[in-house]
Amino acid sequence: MSNNTTGRLISLDALRGFVMFWIMSGEHVIHALAKAAPIPVFIWMSSQLHHAEWNGITFYDMIFPIFLFVAGVSMPFSFEKKIHLAGVKSAKDLPKEEKRKIYLSMLRRTAILLVLGFVVNGLLRFESLDQTRLASVLGRIGLAWFFAGIIYLNFDFKQQLIWFFGIIIGYYVAMKWIPVPDFGAGVLTKEGSLEGYIDRLLLPGRLHSTVYDPEGIFSTLPAVSTALLGVFIGTFLKVKCSFSIKIRLLLMALAAVILIFAGLIWDISFPINKHLWTSSFVCFVGGFSILFFVFFYVIIDLFGFHKWAFPLILIGSNSILIYIAAEGLIDFKHTADYVFGGLINFTPIVWQPFFAALSVTVVQLILLYFLYKRKWFLKI
Repeated sequence: MSNNTTGRLISLDALRGFVMFWIMSGEHVIHALAKAAPIPVFIWMSSQLHHAEWNGITFYDMIFPIFLFVAGVSMPFSFEKKIHLAGVKSAKDLPKEEKRKIYLSMLRRTAILLVLGFVVNGLLRFESLDQTRLASVLGRIGLAWFFAGIIYLNFDFKQQLIWFFGIIIGYYVAMKWIPVPDFGAGVLTKEGSLEGYIDRLLLPGRLHSTVYDPEGIFSTLPAVSTALLGVFIGTFLKVKCSFSIKIRLLLMALAAVILIFAGLIWDISFPINKHLWTSSFVCFVGGFSILFFVFFYVIIDLFGFHKWAFPLILIGSNSILIYIAAEGLIDFKHTADYVFGGLINFTPIVWQPFFAALSVTVVQLILLYFLYKRKWFLKI
């Protein structure tokens, strides 16, 4: 049994790979499986791999925030060496010159993610600005991670907690009490929400859903709190204290349950909604993010059972690259059909879509394995 609370956590790559798997091709495998074998469990799994229409939550709605949460967990570990070399107790105490270097590195990473997000949205098609979507998943990851990092580098843990609660409570107050022209205050619809209004007012280019953007300007604010939750877990796991690792994990699980119940209670007044990234959504999904992390950490880093997760590690170690590739940079479906299409034609017709979807995953994993063996990783 390992008791590693320092260094790189294999579980983070595995968890990152787990959530990215569903985006890159896993969802299509399950949808095809549910059609080929329409038994209740497969139908339920397929239903969970669609976004909720508006209010409410599915597993698919959790993928993005879990990924952002994992980025937050990684932060205390990524700064650990700098803190040690500087001879200080925390990131907050780092010398100003060292912090300037970190800020520049963070700005560079955020700028790259913003640009890659533009590319995924079709920037290189060179269409007019009104036909180009500027908000993106990668852009939100970059911005939320950046501002969570600024808070982590400049405030102690208690102050970070104040920021966390201040953001989600402030977002709730703004969304419920600030009136929107022609709609009034507290109208949480696509057209009437403050988030949608700010997107229409300030966000250049094409909005994802015409009247609002799920990765819009204002809803990026509570996403910072999602990243901060990850920072709290990473800090609690890494910091030296009297609690054993088992007690820490139990406390994490307890915090997760409290957050889930807080989200459900808040849902009564401020519905759980991924599109608006509501404060209840931050709490509810934050709780499940912690539970997912605790599960992966216990199995992989604590007990050392990681061979089963190797495919997930392949995905997680190159998650941004496979996301960009699967979103349109590479036509995996064409390649999979070229390689496996002939064999798939020998299978029963009802099962052919399933094997076709599965073949896409196989091609993607072969590419990721090739990159992994040569230690070629897209580091941003």
